[in-house]
Formats: sequence, structure tokens, C-alpha cells
Amino acid sequence: MKKTFSYLWPLTKKYNSSYNGKLEVTWINGRKVLDSSNANYSYGALQEVLDRGISEVRADRAAPVLLLGLGGGSAISLLRNKFKYYGKITAVELDPAIVEIAKTEFNIEAHQPLELLCEDAEAFVATAQEQFGFIIVDLFLDLKVPSQFFSETFWKNVGGLLLPGAKILFNAGINEAHQEQIDYLLKNGTLGIHFQKKEYVYGSNTLLLGEKS
Repeated sequence: MKKTFSYLWPLTKKYNSSYNGKLEVTWINGRKVLDSSNANYSYGALQEVLDRGISEVRADRAAPVLLLGLGGGSAISLLRNKFKYYGKITAVELDPAIVEIAKTEFNIEAHQPLELLCEDAEAFVATAQEQFGFIIVDLFLDLKVPSQFFSETFWKNVGGLLLPGAKILFNAGINEAHQEQIDYLLKNGTLGIHFQKKEYVYGSNTLLLGEKS
């Protein structure tokens, strides 16, 4: 019934988060989306951006996947349902409110094999032992990517988690944001990662497509 009404009038449920402030889950045009105050976090415009990035990366569908930044889990839905990735997915999300929303509103636990970790992505990549064939980095607070996720230390740690031939998709910013930090990553030859930049994906986002060098 809610899905039917959503074609006539959006239906919204509000959540409070200590990290992301006000969050909203809205039924609109027959599907749910997750939004912060100013940005789509899952299943709206962001899903289209990630869809484009995943289609261009073409990672090994059997290899384990690491997702840094869960949102409502739209990246996981794309990996499983559209692109037919079938290896284990490990999703790391700092905000317990978002983890709970992903479970209860978007049924993310249906996409097994899946491990959900409520912890800091920066700390996770510094200590993780497992290696991955595809790493997606989608770490926003509202409209911004926190500065630590452009640091050399963070990306060297990410590089250390890559299997031979592994691929990376980094949702690196919206519009002109973070261009200096993005250029630094593109020019840095010490990370063990070779990046290519895709600008204005769906008119807004900058994606970095990477592979182990």
C-alpha cells in the first residue's frame, strides 16, 4: 500500500543520527531512498553514480568485495542483483543509525554472504588482514568526503588490502569539491594504485577508478 501511495505523494520516516544529523527514508515513485539533510545517501541519484562506476570497473565477480560506507546498501544491491557479484561482501559503516536503517528499511542482510561492521573505515583499513578483489570507497558526511580519506596513509593502507589485479571505485566528491586532494591522489606514485578520473558523472560526481599497480 505504501508503495502505491508513493506514486501520488512521498511518504517519509525520519531518523536521528549522532554522525549524520537528520536522516530520512522516503517512499517516492515506488521505491525507498535514504537522504541526509542535503544529499542522497542511497537508492536515488547516488545509486545511478555507483551503477556507472561499477559498470566501468569490471572487477572479478567471484572475489571478495570491501565496501567502505554503507548508506542504505544500494551498492550491495547493485553488486548482487544487477552485476551478479557472488563473493563475500564486507561493509564497513561508522554510523550505527545507518546500519540499523540498512537492516530494517532496506533488508540488506538478504544479500549474503555479507559481513556488516559498525566501525571507522580509517581504522579498519589500518588493521585489516583480509584482501579484496574490489574495494568501493563511498565515505560522505552529507555533501563532503572527510579529509582523512584523501590522505596518503589511508590510501597506502587501502592498497595493502588489494589482491593482484584488484579494482577500486572511489566516489571522490560532488561538483568541484576536493579537486586539490583528488589531483594529489592522481599524481602520487607511491600508493601502489593507478587511478583514472571520471568527472561530472550524471552531471555532479567525480569518480576515481583504480587498480593495483
